[in-house]
Amino acid sequence: MTPSAWINGGAGVTIDWAVVESALGPMLLAATDKGICRLSFDENESTLKRRFPNATLLSKAGSLSSLTDGAVFAVQNPRRMPKLPLDLGGTVFQMAVWQALLEIPAGETRNYAEIAAAVGKPDAVRAAGSANGANPVSVLIPCHRVIRSDGGLGGYAYGLERKRRLLAWESGQGGLFST
Repeated sequence: MTPSAWINGGAGVTIDWAVVESALGPMLLAATDKGICRLSFDENESTLKRRFPNATLLSKAGSLSSLTDGAVFAVQNPRRMPKLPLDLGGTVFQMAVWQALLEIPAGETRNYAEIAAAVGKPDAVRAAGSANGANPVSVLIPCHRVIRSDGGLGGYAYGLERKRRLLAWESGQGGLFST
């Protein structure tokens, strides 16, 4: 999507979407012709419409099967995450934070201060936290690997239990499929 399309709620853009089952529950995947623009949990067409109110939304599970299969694989195999095309919109700072998140190996975590330092803005800890929270493609950009400086989990848009399960699974300390 062009930056103006992102700013204008997807104006002039067609977004195909589907909800599929994953080990973490119902997973929404939405994509433009350039790549995945949204990967979330427990969301549906109405939440997607709020995010992209000016886009044309098409429910096309079949045409997205390679992307949804890749995303489900990524959830279950974080150490062998496939390269999936992404279509993201964000500020320069957000994009830098998201790139720093991609560099955190599966099974490891970083804190918000480390992310801020990694993008060359060590005093921007809160901004790094906000950029982390604005990540539109959960799991594919592993925002769940960021914790507080005191070792606490911090937040997660899809619930702390889901974050605990992801971190335990990635570090080999637990089953992703257990509740």
